[in-house]
Amino acid sequence: MSQTRGSSNRPATATDVARIAGVSQSAVSRAFTPGASIAAETKLRIIEAARTLGYRPNAIARSLITRRSRVIGLVAAYLQNHFYPDVLELMSRRFQALGYHILLFTADAAAHADPVMEEILAYRVDGLILASTTLSSALAADCRAAGIPVLLFNRTARASQVSSVTGENERGGRLIGEFLIAGGHRRFGFVAGVEVSSTSQDRERGFRAAMAAHGLPEPLRAVGHYTFDGAAAAARTLLSRPDRPDAIFCGNDHMALAISEVARFEFGLKVPQDVSLVGFDDVGPARWASFSLTSFSQPVSTMVDRAVEVMIEQIEGEAPVPRDVIVPGELIVRGSARVPAGCVSINGQLVWRPEGSAP
Repeated sequence: MSQTRGSSNRPATATDVARIAGVSQSAVSRAFTPGASIAAETKLRIIEAARTLGYRPNAIARSLITRRSRVIGLVAAYLQNHFYPDVLELMSRRFQALGYHILLFTADAAAHADPVMEEILAYRVDGLILASTTLSSALAADCRAAGIPVLLFNRTARASQVSSVTGENERGGRLIGEFLIAGGHRRFGFVAGVEVSSTSQDRERGFRAAMAAHGLPEPLRAVGHYTFDGAAAAARTLLSRPDRPDAIFCGNDHMALAISEVARFEFGLKVPQDVSLVGFDDVGPARWASFSLTSFSQPVSTMVDRAVEVMIEQIEGEAPVPRDVIVPGELIVRGSARVPAGCVSINGQLVWRPEGSAP
């Protein structure tokens, strides 16, 4: 295999590799297609020929032939929130293991992803995942008509054309409310994320349901927009009141960290002696000793696994059907909130499981 390139110095082609390896062009294609059926000895011979010729498969050309780009478009927002970088890293690894790659786009968290959709679809993506954003029902229908499955990650939508993978948002919100009530609190605050976000709405709905079930007043409310600065401003609003809450449920951990900073360093409050704080997501900093944040968990690895499973099922299935998957979580108890009875130790973590609650 001493031959490299022709005298024209043109890039090597699959035909060149096939000739040198003594196989068909289709065998060359299978050798570079993850999961394709090909004898190990034949694949090795093709790989050696390709290395000698300096051949690299042309993904764009292959997509024109197969009508598959093996690219998943991922639209994300809130990348300053620790939850989503973890999601992106795991999701990229899971898809790469299956021979797919992620193409990342960013969007406005408070609006539909529609404005960036034309750019995304120009890349001939095989599927579309929207993390922390959503799209209009009309555009969802257009994607489905074009054969492009859409999945919402950590979001839900009324559109029946799209799948979704979420945590237990409403149940988590209600469990947090019950936990704080059991801890002896009676003045509650809630810091919402983005008003149009289904996750924020569901978490607040569950929290309010717990208050109502115990005949307690509705919680004081502020909006943090899922940002650090927005949450800090919301904390100042709530903590400046003469009837300030003695327990605050923050719509996610990212906002809870900001509220902890404001409570401790601007108002001189002790957490949890003066005010209990509970977040949602259970991201890495929640476990840091400086925050020790009580938080309802969203198991990132499991959520990502379900999202990849659903997306591949719809891309490769003969009759893809949208699915809604809810991944269960736990209320992880740490030092930022008063600890009521009902906590149990599971895998080295303190988890609140009041009598009668589902595990």
